[in-house]
Parts: sequence; C-alpha cells; structure tokens
Amino acid sequence: MKKVAPVLLFLFVFMSAGPLLAQDNLSPARKQAIDSLALEKVRDLSKYITIIGSKTTPWSEANRVIDRADELFMPGSQMGVSSLLHPKIQYYTVRKYFERLMRLNYNKVEIEWYKINYVSDLQRQPDGTYVGVITIFQKFKAYDKEGRLLYQDTTKKDITVYVKRKQTQIQGRMIGFWDVLLGDIRVKETSK
Repeated sequence: MKKVAPVLLFLFVFMSAGPLLAQDNLSPARKQAIDSLALEKVRDLSKYITIIGSKTTPWSEANRVIDRADELFMPGSQMGVSSLLHPKIQYYTVRKYFERLMRLNYNKVEIEWYKINYVSDLQRQPDGTYVGVITIFQKFKAYDKEGRLLYQDTTKKDITVYVKRKQTQIQGRMIGFWDVLLGDIRVKETSK
C-alpha cells in the first residue's frame, strides 16, 4: 500500500489539473511532484538492491524483487559496477546486474545508498521527454563467515531519470499523466 499511495497522489494531482494535462510543459507544481516521484523511485531501488544483495533473502523472494526493480527502468538500461581491485568499470543490463548481485560469493553483504540528490534539473528533449540526473553515494561492505570485513568501498553514481507523457484509460476516459522511469546508472568515482 505504501508504494501505491505516492502513485495515486501523483495521478490525482495530474487528473485534477484538467485541461492543463494536454500541455507538454511542466509547471513548477507539476515539476515538484515529478521530482518527488523520481526520488521515491530511486529510494525504492535502493531498498530493492539491499534485499537482493542480502544473503538472508530467500532465492524466490530475491527473484520477485528483481522483477519489481526491473520495472523501474527504461528498456535497455545499464548499471555500472566498479571495484577498488579492478580499475575498469563494467556495465551490465539491469537484470544481469541484479542476478550478479544476488550471486555474490560473500557470506554477508551490506549496501547502503545515501546523499540522494538531483544534480541536473529536468531538461526537455525534442521528443517531449524530460531528462535529469540524480546522484547517489553507495557504501558496499562484504563479510566472510566469521564476520570479518573482506571488502568495502564507496561509489558515487549518476542515475539518468526520464519523464514521459503517457495515457491511461480510467472509467472510459483517456487520462494523460507524466511517468518517471530510471535509465543508465553510471559510476563517477569509487573510493575506500
């Protein structure tokens, strides 16, 4: 129910705008609602990554969460993976990234995202889509069976955010709304 409430509020705000829905420009109030929804989706992704990466999550639950997390993204999106041990950044499709995360060969994994902020304002593209960037910091820790810390790093990542006009039918009426999807997640820097 927690996940549904922001979406319903978002739809209500835009449905109540009436004729303004036909416009492709974002009013300050609409932009603020979209920014909030985008940040909420990034926070959801953070929770999903924690669940998928946890060694206490049952396999079936992790696969269910992977499906949910995958729905947050534009088709073809990629996620960057970095390590202090290897200088080259690897990019994987979103699903492949989640599957690799689930299979990490550690006894315990902790992943925390913090400092989640917009770094670039939404910019309108020629096709009417708006694109922005949200920056996050990720702290990654991996432990062995005895609870000893084997590896840790902090990575700054940029998440591309896409805002697109869509339509849905509600009670026989076509209603326009703005939808937010995540795109590529690029590694900017990795440190100890």
